Amino acid sequence: MSVPAAEEAAPTTSGQPLLSLRGIQKSFGAVHVLRGVDLDVRPGHVTALVGDNGAGKSTLIKGIAGIHAFDEGEYHFEGKPVKVHGPRDANQLGIEVVYQDLALCDNLDVVDNMFLGRELGRSVRLDDNAMEQRARETLDGLSVRTLKSVRTHVSALSGGQRQTVAIARAVLWNSKVVILDEPTAALGVAQTEQVLLLVRRLADRGLGVVLISHNLNDVFEVADDIAVLYLGQLVAQVRKDDVTRGEVVELITTGSSEKRGTDTTNGVDR
Repeated sequence: MSVPAAEEAAPTTSGQPLLSLRGIQKSFGAVHVLRGVDLDVRPGHVTALVGDNGAGKSTLIKGIAGIHAFDEGEYHFEGKPVKVHGPRDANQLGIEVVYQDLALCDNLDVVDNMFLGRELGRSVRLDDNAMEQRARETLDGLSVRTLKSVRTHVSALSGGQRQTVAIARAVLWNSKVVILDEPTAALGVAQTEQVLLLVRRLADRGLGVVLISHNLNDVFEVADDIAVLYLGQLVAQVRKDDVTRGEVVELITTGSSEKRGTDTTNGVDR
């Protein structure tokens, strides 16, 4: 499976990161989960965040999203230091997370799911026409062709279509950074290809995309950068073209790569 040339666009390589973390620490009681993590998410880039179970990926994205407060470290957005005390703060910055469970309501249609909790109009009378129009525009802007009607109930959608709705909901609110947690984990080959094309389109629109995945085929298909967490430390963040799959596997499983000269004590790739 490959992304067609027409779908590809050169990622932005200049300018400051949209999101930049430095020296992030997080503990739960005596368990030190994140240890001095540095991470950059750039506009127009898909940054794949990989690591074994227990490496700290979920804690890191929940901290970015404001669900968990980081104990120490610097959180910069668009070059400015910010404080994120909860999910609303992250949303106001333009950060959206699509979790693995998608958080969709089967008994509601596509439009109602995309605007769930953020409905347009007054509490007594919702503006259904405006919401439907914006939902259509968002899906069209992402070149989504797999949904026949935005009034279809989510219960009638395939896994790939559900993932599409969840991603479209994330970009509906002028998002700048979208974090996707294992978006292809339960999908077949054809649906995985559709979702990966959509991930690529997000970056092509200038968004910073963080892709969390255990599937290195997906990572090497769409990522521009690969960031590797090992036991709470970010041991490398490198361009995909500068690393082999074998090196990434070695970093994931051992926290170091003899060929790349990665030092896990400070989390940088030399």
